[in-house]
Amino acid sequence: MKKLMMGTEAAAIAAKLARVQVIAAYPITPQTTIVEELANMVSAEELEARFLTVESEHSAMASCIGASATGARVFTATSSHGLAFMHEMLHYAAGGRYPIVMVNANRALGPPWNVYCDHTDSLAQRDTGWLQYYCADAQDVLDSILIGYRVAEQALLPVMINMDAFYLTHTTEIVDIPEQKDVDEFLPPYRPDCKLDVDNPVTFGNVCGSDLYMSIKFQRHRDTFLASSLWAKMAEDFHSRFQRAHPPVEMYRTNDAEIVITSIGTCAGVVRVAVDRLRDNGLPVGGLRLSLVRPFPELGIAGIAPRVRHVIVIDRDVSSGAEGIIAQEMKANLWGKGRDILVHGFIAGIGGRDITPDMVIEIVSQSTRGQGKAVSVGNSQWVEVLP
Repeated sequence: MKKLMMGTEAAAIAAKLARVQVIAAYPITPQTTIVEELANMVSAEELEARFLTVESEHSAMASCIGASATGARVFTATSSHGLAFMHEMLHYAAGGRYPIVMVNANRALGPPWNVYCDHTDSLAQRDTGWLQYYCADAQDVLDSILIGYRVAEQALLPVMINMDAFYLTHTTEIVDIPEQKDVDEFLPPYRPDCKLDVDNPVTFGNVCGSDLYMSIKFQRHRDTFLASSLWAKMAEDFHSRFQRAHPPVEMYRTNDAEIVITSIGTCAGVVRVAVDRLRDNGLPVGGLRLSLVRPFPELGIAGIAPRVRHVIVIDRDVSSGAEGIIAQEMKANLWGKGRDILVHGFIAGIGGRDITPDMVIEIVSQSTRGQGKAVSVGNSQWVEVLP
């Protein structure tokens, strides 16, 4: 069934289709509609789940951890300062190997106060151990949540599904809603081998020495790396059933490209429009969308066409004192691979500023011809900075 809806409704419907059993969330703009929809579903008995009204985002994640420890399939959603408030519990969820799926509506961190799109909130949590997926449209939101549960429950790692504030949370698109029976075949009930059970007591998160601690951390690090290929495998299974692809990396017109423009989130669609216009002018440009940022998809990046000698990265985030976070990740990933590839990072669109095809074309012009309006500060280049 196809329906016109906002990305927030798509997220709520995905949680319902996944047959989540516990929802714990605290409302924060622009995520609020997700949990409002789920609260209505539970109240109307359309979804058989416990909805926990908690006093903060920290408590929401703590509740999700407790519910997941009992073997329940759990869901939550947050944004911006709410995600930052969860920081301690994000580490605990990943360290405890709890397969929680959470939607984060990417929103700028204050001050100054701002409720619009910015990826700094989630990328600031990249070292907590959560898998991170960035959605391109509302359909991607619905589908990636379902894939996320398959991956989370096999890898025993939490998954953060990220959607751009207002571009996805408050605009409407046509979304194809799969049948419940088809989702049930793709996503069977969660049956953990180990769970909190009063009749079979075990310890969780106990104290250990440095030798065992390092071993445990190594195992989680290894499993997180393997989650990239696991996501690709589950995405292929999803594609075979629903004819929609959601791989860790998406290439656009890169087969003969010499320049590749890299982005995450909704910016990928703008990049494609810009690529088409640049191609019409004879420039060999392609687009690279990183869907999965944690784990960073090394195998996907390795697939960049051999002719590529220049990678341009558009960051909707900033690591103050350094540069855009995705630019840093790309440089680290491409370093030492035996290829001489120039990487240019640009910061654009933070705090909800629009990234337009003309802006992307300008970025390419500045990178290749030294012409444009970007302002350099240290290693970073800021586009469309107002005085």
